[in-house]
Amino acid sequence: MRIIVNRLPNKFYSNYKQVIIRFLDLGEERTRALITKVLEMEESEADKTLTYTLREFSKRHRNLTHKFLKHYHKALELVAPTFTEPEQVSMVKKLLIGSYFSMEYSISSAAFFNPSIVESPDQTGLSEGSKRVIVSFRATGEGHISSIVFHTGVINHLGELEFETAGYHVDSAEVTKRHIYEKESFQKKLREMGVDELVVKPVMDSLADRFIYGELLKSVNGYLAENNSLEEEVKRSIKQIIWLADSHYTIHFSRDTHISERVIFPTSYTERKGIEDARFVRFTDDNGEVTYYATYSAYDGYVALQKLIVTKDFYTFEIKPLHGDGTQNKNLALFPRKVGGKYAMLSRVDGINSYIAFSDNINVWPAPVRIQAPKYPWEFIQIGNCGSPIETPEGWLVITHGVGPMRQYALGATLLDLNDPTREIGRLRDPLLVPNDEEREGYVPNVVYSCGSIVHNGQLIVPYGLSDTGSGFMSVSLRKLLEKILNG
Repeated sequence: MRIIVNRLPNKFYSNYKQVIIRFLDLGEERTRALITKVLEMEESEADKTLTYTLREFSKRHRNLTHKFLKHYHKALELVAPTFTEPEQVSMVKKLLIGSYFSMEYSISSAAFFNPSIVESPDQTGLSEGSKRVIVSFRATGEGHISSIVFHTGVINHLGELEFETAGYHVDSAEVTKRHIYEKESFQKKLREMGVDELVVKPVMDSLADRFIYGELLKSVNGYLAENNSLEEEVKRSIKQIIWLADSHYTIHFSRDTHISERVIFPTSYTERKGIEDARFVRFTDDNGEVTYYATYSAYDGYVALQKLIVTKDFYTFEIKPLHGDGTQNKNLALFPRKVGGKYAMLSRVDGINSYIAFSDNINVWPAPVRIQAPKYPWEFIQIGNCGSPIETPEGWLVITHGVGPMRQYALGATLLDLNDPTREIGRLRDPLLVPNDEEREGYVPNVVYSCGSIVHNGQLIVPYGLSDTGSGFMSVSLRKLLEKILNG
């Protein structure tokens, strides 16, 4: 039996018009000199320059003066304690100084790829047989820094995708770092990271069993004050402690933003080079409560740290790192419900094979078990998931990716036992989707890749990345796909 794959007409590509405001770090010496120049300006000249700047850029951003004031204070922090803020600084000059330390950043000027799709929490106002969805994308801009962006649309009764027009004022979120850390688990993660215990102990000893970010910084600063001459390896360990604490935070978007205007941009040092390949899943707990989770890779330029996003409404997102042997590589994907009373997650800890882990704690993943190895020629290099499993009466359907000759990425599908997902009960012999001539050219050629699919009206809808450049969508009959997996 032949499976008919229908490539949908919807396409997304890079968009240089989507810009956010970032802090412009000029270094301590240049920052001090620039602040001094503005403070020495005549008030009328400062007002004139600020008026011009606001006229040019206020139509491109919400709350522009709020950003300028925030960046003014951030610039002062950069030069403290060698520079003291004068007692009388007008609001005009504060805002003007902030504008000099602000820059526009085009978040998706390079690529728009590796999407996932989930049912939206808002299903109001729809015609019969339709479903509103949220699609997340990995957007990449200057310097190949990746962030998470969203679009929303509707799958109608015919299986067609109709996306809403994107909002104009794209913005990053407000960040809160008052996460409460558990000392025991924090120290365990530092050991996993290989941080020197001789540095960890004196920093952690002064902290209570539960502490907040500011208390940790106070302890670190105390350690640094008592140890003036530190070796580079010790300095690196201190940075790693701060990096780990930095990786816990909560972000908030204004309720008056359209979802296409919300950008989850790298916030902590652990992700300063990008947030990669978020796999969103609509998770239903045993009591029926729904939470949206996403696993992603935070990249600092050297190491990828696996992290978790938690949200109920796509306005407030809690971010925290994942722990345990099951999180030692990329490709993590949570199941949409507990299995056998435990959370379950797919992974690829060795970079080659597929694994599964179970846990009572969604943040800690010990003892991963290998469940799949490359079997067919198109997946000989590696096999992994392309998003969270989808529950069907026949089993857990997992869209997979395989890498074969010429490093070509193709999509496949496998079926895991519903009650014991460590057991594979079927796998497609041939790929479900391979790059065609239009899709194979891009930043990374010969790649189709997905981070999550959805079923609607008997159709499996799969969004997928096009050679790390753009995104497309395909659909296939769920019934025929399952029959092919089980019967060949």
